[in-house]
Amino acid sequence: MTTSVRTLSWTSFQTVLNIITLKGSSIACCCYFRVSVSMSKYKTSGNKASNYSGKSEERVGRSCVRYKCGLLNTIQDVLRQRPNWVEVKDDGEWDFNWCDVGWLRENFDYTYMEEHVRINHFRNHYELTRKNLMVKNLKREYHLFVEEFNRSPGSIWIMKPVAKSQGKGIFLFRKLKDIIDWKKESYRSEEQKDAAHVENYVAQRYIENPYLISGRKFDLRVYVLVTSYIPLKAWLYRDGFARFSSTRFCLSSIDDKYMHLTNVSVQKTAPEYDPEKGCKWQMQQLRRYLTAKHGREVVETLFKEMDNIFIRSLQSVQKIIINDKHCFELYGYDILLDQNLKPWLIEVNASPSHTPSSQEDYGMKYRLLEDTLNVVDMEGRLTGKENRVGGYDLMWNNGPVYREDVGLQTFGSSCFAANTYLGCVNDREKQLHHLFKPLPFQKKV
Repeated sequence: MTTSVRTLSWTSFQTVLNIITLKGSSIACCCYFRVSVSMSKYKTSGNKASNYSGKSEERVGRSCVRYKCGLLNTIQDVLRQRPNWVEVKDDGEWDFNWCDVGWLRENFDYTYMEEHVRINHFRNHYELTRKNLMVKNLKREYHLFVEEFNRSPGSIWIMKPVAKSQGKGIFLFRKLKDIIDWKKESYRSEEQKDAAHVENYVAQRYIENPYLISGRKFDLRVYVLVTSYIPLKAWLYRDGFARFSSTRFCLSSIDDKYMHLTNVSVQKTAPEYDPEKGCKWQMQQLRRYLTAKHGREVVETLFKEMDNIFIRSLQSVQKIIINDKHCFELYGYDILLDQNLKPWLIEVNASPSHTPSSQEDYGMKYRLLEDTLNVVDMEGRLTGKENRVGGYDLMWNNGPVYREDVGLQTFGSSCFAANTYLGCVNDREKQLHHLFKPLPFQKKV
């Protein structure tokens, strides 16, 4: 499964198993199967709230925004410090809701939303972010996984639970016997005995040749904001970070989670973890490092290939996501680089963690969330024609948005030259100062 399927359309995505290459950019895809036999029943009742489908109307800015927030992390700080935003409790009427996916699942279908209201998830956001749904139409089960496994004897695979995060339940294996033993052990555990739902897992071919810095593996967290699926409108944030493992990489030990899993929730429990230094590099630092080592042209190609991954993945679910003008989605993309500087899409997160691991991390996430609110624009300060808002650059607006210094001659290239500046200077405060005019209800300073 190291072969690449080049120039593959996303329609064909549903018919190809495991590693898929899209115009030079790869997605570490997977087999997906169930490992338990019980099934819980979810009751649904009531009618879905009707969605407005008429022509778009000019939005009216609000002098006071009533918000509701179900999370206790950086987003709370951002909302509380935003001028003229007022928090409402319990069942109070709200204009803006930053909710968790649990609230969305239980309340979205029964909530009437007026024209101006905004909420931070699309109804079926999980179509892109649930690991198994990325290959749901394949309908491949365990026997096909075994067939694929036997084609690559000696390879390493990684098992991930579909509905868990923060590195929970992940392990590596080389032999099918490892899965059988693990499954038997799971049945014996009290947690599995009490489970009332199917535990779905995906099995991915492990990338055995990751790019290493100081002998350590890392992956990238990149933020993409989607404000519409029909037409597709997507923004890429300039900041992000690389998450490093605390143990030097080798394949002789596949049971060391501190070596193979880069999740911060895992790494902060490592004996060598230093809470002051953390385990992250800011995206700008990583880009400078790669440029110094490989040259600007190579790094530009790498980041263009990542742009391609973001857009093609969004296009793959564009016709499936229930588009709603009240909704937006902030995705956290996890990208792994191999030793050839080839980017691989590991997974997409609909609820990327906003809990900081350091003061520097807090500052980055605070700016990210603040600029997310600037793009959503509850105050009505934008014209809708902006290609940049703070640290966000508009990369797709019903078609590619090109950089000002790139001509149309690049249109036929394998990766379009998008209006993206991931890892570049983020002079957001200066840009916002020029972008926003003082609101009518704000005092002049």
